[in-house]
Amino acid sequence: MRVLVACEYSGRVRDAFSQRGHFALSCDLLATESEGNHYQGDVRDILHEEWDLIIAHPPCTYLTRAGVGWLYHDSKTMTIDSRMAEVKKARDFFMLLLNHRAPRICVENPVPHKLAGLPAYTQVIEPWWFGESERKKTCLWLKGLPKLNGLPEVAANPLKYIPGPVFTDKSGKKRYYTDSQPNTPDRWKERSRTFKGIANAMANQWG
Repeated sequence: MRVLVACEYSGRVRDAFSQRGHFALSCDLLATESEGNHYQGDVRDILHEEWDLIIAHPPCTYLTRAGVGWLYHDSKTMTIDSRMAEVKKARDFFMLLLNHRAPRICVENPVPHKLAGLPAYTQVIEPWWFGESERKKTCLWLKGLPKLNGLPEVAANPLKYIPGPVFTDKSGKKRYYTDSQPNTPDRWKERSRTFKGIANAMANQWG
């Protein structure tokens, strides 16, 4: 198959498909972190090509439910109106990918807020379903693809594999992986990488 992995700089999903004999190309505005087929630039430059499968990770900053509170506040750099304009721009890009003519499509994002106006997602997955010792609720919008199954041993005995909190914050609240990343300029980048267990599951089940 010809597989396009949109908005991926890590190369993890691309590499998982490449290792199974498919032509896979990652695309991002950033350079790839691992050697392989990669187009550095806007994915819209290559969407006109024929793809058998598209797996996309569009930016979630203005779509995620976790950040919805910011949409109602002016700041030094953005007004409420400008934030809502960014929501529309993010939604339009999301829908461009989801509505592509490719026969098989997966768009991945966190749980969205209602103002984004996105269609209902197909399923929610967690990294620990696929052998990762982390929690990070992730939504998949699927077209022409079956739902992604976790490891059989995890499905058979989930209580054995579900990870606990990784640390306790100053207020005493227990926190998980997505909260444990240091607050640095690259925090978004560290949090956006697809877990290898999920990438392998995509390649095994959809490849």
